[in-house]
Amino acid sequence: MLRVVIMDSSAVARNLLGSVLTSGGHEVVGDSNTGAANLARMVKLRPQIVCVDIGELSEEGLALLDAIRSALPKALVFLVSSKIDAETIQATQQKGVQGFIVKPFNTVAVLATIRNTILKIAKQQQAKPADGDAQASA
Repeated sequence: MLRVVIMDSSAVARNLLGSVLTSGGHEVVGDSNTGAANLARMVKLRPQIVCVDIGELSEEGLALLDAIRSALPKALVFLVSSKIDAETIQATQQKGVQGFIVKPFNTVAVLATIRNTILKIAKQQQAKPADGDAQASA
C-alpha cells in the first residue's frame, strides 16, 4: 500500500480520484488544492505518490512541479489532467513527472498507470547496478 497525496483545484476530482486509489489498495493520506501553502502541508505527510493537476500548462504550474520535486525528491509524481498533449507531456517530464492520469477517471486505467509506472521504475533501478558491473568488468 503506497501513501498518496492528491493536489487538484477541484474537490470533486480529488474525491473521485481518492476513491479510485483507495479501492486499488492505496492509502490517500491527504488532499488539497494546488496552492503553495498547501504544498508545505502535503510534504509533511511524506507521500510516496503525488497526483497533481497543474491546470493549463503555464510557468506557475511548472513551478509547482519544481517545488514538489524539490520537497519530495523520491516521490512518484503523476500529472492529472483532462488535456494531455505532446507539449504537456514533454514539458512535465522534464520537471520530473513519471506518469499521466487522464480525466475523467477510469478506475482500471488509473490503477494500471500507477502499477505500470512503478514496475518501469523498479526495472530501471534493477538495471542500474548491472550496467555498472558490466562497465567495471570491461
